[in-house]
Amino acid sequence: MPWLIGFLFLIALLFWLVAGRLRRVSGLPGGKIIYSDTRMWGQPVQQPLYDGSIGLVGKPDYLVKQGHEWIPVEVKSCQAPPAPYDSHIFQLAAYCLLVEKVYQSRPSHGLIHYPGRTFLVDFTDELRQETLTLLREMHTQERKASIPRSHDQPARCSGCGYQRLCDQRL
Repeated sequence: MPWLIGFLFLIALLFWLVAGRLRRVSGLPGGKIIYSDTRMWGQPVQQPLYDGSIGLVGKPDYLVKQGHEWIPVEVKSCQAPPAPYDSHIFQLAAYCLLVEKVYQSRPSHGLIHYPGRTFLVDFTDELRQETLTLLREMHTQERKASIPRSHDQPARCSGCGYQRLCDQRL
């Protein structure tokens, strides 16, 4: 029977190593995954996070709880840039705002994971204010009759959420 115990120990060690590798590849930090916007592992997709006071709704890819902190994780499929794109940073900051409202706990940071690389983005007071300012500007633009387009890409235009309202659509 000692060989059976040894064999089971080796199997358990193998599973533990594979699980650690999969977590590293996924870009998820250690901790308990308490929210997931993916269908991985057969979990149902959860309801979006909502803050009516700033008119924001969102679904981070993952929300991981480490101790008393909630960490939003955004997973991107594009190749990793030298630094995260501003749009990705603001998306993550918006998730930090939602976590702050819904869970009554302000995250110190969030993570943006690209294939092969993960960036830690500090949720500073400055980033928080910039994000709130950007959200106010977006809500102001949403109310305008004419929304200027900022690109010349027909495929991007056809997928735009403002296409119905836009008098400059391609």
